[in-house]
Order: sequence, then C-alpha cells, then structure tokens
Amino acid sequence: MVRARVKKNDPDAIIFLGAKYFHGELGLRKDVRRAVELYTEAAELGSIDALHYLGDRYRLGEGVQENKAKAAEYYEKAAMQGHVESRHNLGCIEVNNEKYDRAVRHLLISAKMGHNESVDGMKNMFKVGFVTKEQYAQALKCYQDAVEEMNSNDRDEAKRLGQ
Repeated sequence: MVRARVKKNDPDAIIFLGAKYFHGELGLRKDVRRAVELYTEAAELGSIDALHYLGDRYRLGEGVQENKAKAAEYYEKAAMQGHVESRHNLGCIEVNNEKYDRAVRHLLISAKMGHNESVDGMKNMFKVGFVTKEQYAQALKCYQDAVEEMNSNDRDEAKRLGQ
C-alpha cells in the first residue's frame, strides 16, 4: 500500500517509507542513504517535514556528510513555512554560532507556537546572561498563550475518553 502511494508521489508516504529505511523497520534493511533520497524527493514535492528531516540528517551527518550550513538551509526553508521544531533548531544553531540576538528571535517565535523546548532554551540563555529578564518573560507569556489557545473542551473530552 505504501509503495503504491509512493509511486503516486504522495509526500507523506515517501516520508513514511524513508523513516522505515532510516530505522530498518518493516523488514527493510537499514539504509540511511536511501532514507535521505526519499526525504529529498518528499521535500521537492513540498513537504516541510521532509525539509526538517533533511536538516536533521545534515546536522548529525547521518547518511550524508555533516554540513551545519546545509542543515540550517533546510531548517530555514521548513521554518519559513511554519515548522516549529525547525525554527527551534535554527535558534540552537545560532546559539552554537554565538549569534544570541538571532537565537532569541528564533526561540521566541517557536515559543509563541507552543514549543516548550524553546522556552527552556530561553531559560538557559537567561541563566548565563544572554537573554534579558524581559525577553525570558515574553517567551514564557507567549508560550502560555499558545498553550491556552490549544486547549478546548473537545480535546479535554478526547483525553478523558483515552483517544
């Protein structure tokens, strides 16, 4: 079924198959290079998740030669389309590059999107003096606002029913 969807250029199916190659699941031999090929194909079809996965592969040097600049390019493409974890990763990259103003902007955006790890990143930067008290407070407030917006009676009911 998955291969039929892959043949029809379904980016979600292509990513799914790539993940199975990446981890060596469903009877497939682990083949990280093949996974990268599939992620690249899905990215060309417009998948922001595939862009994120490619960023991860280049950042970690899995299936490709490690290339932090290329990782950042993929993360940026995904972040510009609203991928919250890619935005967070850009913030982390900027911290590692000691570009703290840029890091704060990325982490604040992802905190506004409800990404808890970005708030933690801001907290850690506050502890060492790279973030002001006001910036950290802003990140906390934005995160809390995002979490509140995601709350709903329907979600609470679904959790209660175990769905």
